Amino acid sequence: MTENKQFTHLTADGDIAMVDVSNKTATHRTATATGQVIFPADIYQAIKSTDGMTKKGSITQTAHLAGIMGAKKTSDLIPLCHQLPLDSVKLSFEYNDAKCAIVVTAAVKVAHKTGVEMEALTAVSVACLTIYDMTKAMSHDIIITDVCLLNKTGGKSDYVK
Repeated sequence: MTENKQFTHLTADGDIAMVDVSNKTATHRTATATGQVIFPADIYQAIKSTDGMTKKGSITQTAHLAGIMGAKKTSDLIPLCHQLPLDSVKLSFEYNDAKCAIVVTAAVKVAHKTGVEMEALTAVSVACLTIYDMTKAMSHDIIITDVCLLNKTGGKSDYVK
C-alpha cells in the first residue's frame, strides 16, 4: 500500500506555494544523483578512443563545468526551489563499456534549512545535456536516461535508493 503524502508545494486549497522553511533548523545536507548518456557503439568507441577530446574541447571537462553551473542556477530554473548557498558540487564521469555510455554522478552539499536533491539532479541533467550537445554532430541517436536520486542526508529523513 502506498503512503498518502501531502504535496509540499500546494496549499490546502490547491494553490501553488513555496515551502516556508523559516522555522526549520539549518543542518548539513547532501544529495547524490546519477544519469547516463548512451551512444551508438561506434560513436562511443570514437569518443572513448580520444578520452572525450573533440574539436570543441574535452566533453567531460565542459560537462563538469556545466553541471556545477546548473546546480548553482537550480532556483532560476525550477520555480519553487529555494536559492541555496552551495558548499560543494562534485561531478564524476565514468565510461561504461557494457552500455556504451558515459555515466554522470553529482554530489552536492549544503548547510541549510532545505535539501539539495534538486541541485544534484539539475547538475546531472545539465552535464548530460552538455555531453549530448558536444557529441550531437557525430550522431543524434544519443539517449539521456536513468537520471535519478541515489541518496540524500539531512533534514527530516535520509534516503538511499
